[in-house]
Formats: sequence, C-alpha cells, structure tokens
Amino acid sequence: MLMSPMPIALPARPAEAHALDIARALLVADGHAAGGMKVICTTAGRGQAAFELAELHPAAEVTVWFLDLFPQAAAVAAWESPPPGLHAVCAADVPPGPYDLAVVPLSKNGEAELSRDILQSAFLQLAIGGRLVAAIDNAHDNWLREQLAETGETVRVRPAAADDTVAYIVEKTREPTKIRDFSCEFVFRDRDRLLTAVTRPGVFAHRRIDPGARHLLNAVDVAADTRVVDIGCGSGCVAMGLAARDKSVHVHAFDAAARAVECTRRGAAINGLDNLTVALECAGNVPEPGSYDLALANPPYYSDFRIAELFVEAAYRALAPEGTLLIVTKQPTWYLENLPLLWQGVAREEVKNYHLIEAVRA
Repeated sequence: MLMSPMPIALPARPAEAHALDIARALLVADGHAAGGMKVICTTAGRGQAAFELAELHPAAEVTVWFLDLFPQAAAVAAWESPPPGLHAVCAADVPPGPYDLAVVPLSKNGEAELSRDILQSAFLQLAIGGRLVAAIDNAHDNWLREQLAETGETVRVRPAAADDTVAYIVEKTREPTKIRDFSCEFVFRDRDRLLTAVTRPGVFAHRRIDPGARHLLNAVDVAADTRVVDIGCGSGCVAMGLAARDKSVHVHAFDAAARAVECTRRGAAINGLDNLTVALECAGNVPEPGSYDLALANPPYYSDFRIAELFVEAAYRALAPEGTLLIVTKQPTWYLENLPLLWQGVAREEVKNYHLIEAVRA
C-alpha cells in the first residue's frame, strides 16, 4: 500500500514565517476590509501561512496553491479543524484571481526559473491595489529584490529581526506590459519520428529530454496491443515516444506534479497521440489495475528511496502477472536488494552512467 501523508503539524520555515508576519500586519492594518479579501499563498512546507491567515480572518477567502499532490496531501492531513475559508488547490497555474494579497515564500536554493514564474504568476493575478509579499531565506538577498523590481513597481524591504530572511512588499498599481513566457517546446527523435515535447519550470526535465528517459526509450520494444504505464511521466517524452510507435499500443501516464500532467497532455495533443492518456495521481492508481504489460519509471533519488518504493508498489498493482517493470537509475543497489523479495527475474544492464533494472511481476 502507498503510505498516506502523516498528519503532523510543523512550524513554518523561516521565509514563510517572515512572509506570514508581514501579511498578518498588512491585514490587521486593513482592519474590517480584511474580512472580504481574497488571498493566494504558496508554501515552503504545509501551508502554514495560509492556515494562520484563514484563522485570523475567517471571512477571508484564502487559497494555498501547490504544484504537486504530495505536499498538498501532507498539508491537508496536518490541518486540524481548518477554517471554512481555507482552500488547497493543486494546479499547473495560480488559480484565477483577482486577489487582494499574494504571499510567496521562496528558498535561496530553489530553482530560479520556477521562482520567477511563480512570482510573475502571482503578481499577474493580483487586483489593482493588491499587494505581493515575497520572502526568501537569505538576509543578504539581491536576486529576489531584482526580480520584483522588474515589475516596475516600488519594492519595500522588510528585513527580519533574526537576520536570516528578508521580505518585500510590492503593490500593484497597473498591469505589467512585459510578461515572460517560461514554457518551452523542443523536438526530440524516437527512431524514425520527430516528436514535440512541452515543458515548463518545475517539470522534469525542463527544456530537454532527460538522458534517463532517452535510455528507457532506447531499451524498449513494444509489440502491437501492448498496454504500458509510465509512472512519474514528467514532460511525457517516454510515454509519447512509445505511443507514437504503434497506434494499437495504449500508454497511460501519470504524475503527482500538475505541470507534468499538463505538459504531457499538450505534447500528446500536438503529436496527435490519441492512444496516450494522462492523469494527475499520487497514489499510484490506474484504470484497470492488473492489466498492463509494461511499467516504466525513472524515479528520483531523494527521500531515501521512499519515492522509488512508491513507484515500484504502483507498478506491481498496475501490471498483469508476468508483466515487466523497467526502471532507469544511477543508483541500482536499492533495487537489486529489494526487488527480488516480490519480483522475479531481476536483472541489471549498465548503459553509460545509468543502470536499467528489469523485473517481472510474479
């Protein structure tokens, strides 16, 4: 069984706590007007800023936006008696506004292009007169301030007393004239066909086909009428490549990241792949479990292989008896030690700096 997120309430990380303090002060200063406000928040953890703002102003509508189902589920599980005005949304883009307040905590170690995209998206959804509160866990920050200055609005600085974060306030006085498109289309080849993939910041892998995905495509031959599941599909290059080889092959791809699902769907539409279906999914559920012939996965290496374990469990449920699991990884040891407990015919092939792990469902 896939493990559900534990309902553990955690303190906000420093940047989110600082942004919350600034946002709380702004709402208190607004007084009675805060009751009818619309607030959008991102989070570096479990939506703590959104939760506290919704508690402070029960009549306000507070939405916390997630790009991935896993942190959304963990946040919701940790909320005890959430305020009625609090909403958690997992979507590829900021839920449509207009908002009176946007609260965006960022990490100095975060992906720069994704941070720019989130800042721009939040600012665009503000009403005229709305304010953006952005904070970062770097007291000596210049980068975030420069990004906010590109809006053309006045940037007010709010350093933290603890000298470990800095926050900024930007009031939107007009619609921006310069809007950047962070999405990307690129072409890749699978055998005799050129395919177009769509990626966005936060999607694995942005602006390119990942080498691991390329190794998976090169390693797989699919017969007619094969049913394939692509677990953690990312931008969908593997799913699209296999679906393009034979119209009788059915490929079902899923990912917990909303943007990955959106990009894979767009890629399927661009390439005319009616035999590719896509779902936003974090529990590993698939249509008609136990009916697939082949499961493919390129799991991330972090979380002490817990995500890899979730991928393997999802594959086991999706595959028919004697169905094949094929994983690409740079760290094969965990798979070679654990797969033989439930799988047959576990084998490894090294390709350059990657390892292809094959196993058969008992």
